[in-house]
Amino acid sequence: MLFQAILCLFLTRQRERNCVIYVCLTNLVIMPILIFEESFIQISYDAEEPWLYANWTGFQTVKSVKEGCEKMLQIMVEESCFKVLNDNTLVEGIWSGAAVWVGSEWFPRMSDAGLKCFAWVYSPSVFSQLSTDKALNHTKESFVRTFYSVEEAKTWLRSC
Repeated sequence: MLFQAILCLFLTRQRERNCVIYVCLTNLVIMPILIFEESFIQISYDAEEPWLYANWTGFQTVKSVKEGCEKMLQIMVEESCFKVLNDNTLVEGIWSGAAVWVGSEWFPRMSDAGLKCFAWVYSPSVFSQLSTDKALNHTKESFVRTFYSVEEAKTWLRSC
């Protein structure tokens, strides 16, 4: 995520040195801002691509899914950022115990809070994919799309 910019700062003559200082920064990199981190999830805000990025890792439990989802909802509202890239690429195993809650309780609250687009990147784990599909089978929300790659998800979010 490289943001091409030229930022030039001109400082007027310094009285002590009687000189002009010229500073020019090129290729300024704007990095996503990490807002929340636990062993099972990192949530960051990407200013260049205006969405929240939730990167889930490892095996998930009902508790970790609920905690991560509630934190995502809180951050979405606090940051007024209503697009989410939900990356399950590093998720392992099944988490279907939380799937009904995600689909029937959490997604409607996300919708009520203003969520516009939710790009969900499948885990390579078939068991995690089944959990994702179970969650989606329990929601009527139309703002969710699933993808097999982060790049596909980003392309959709940019057009959303």
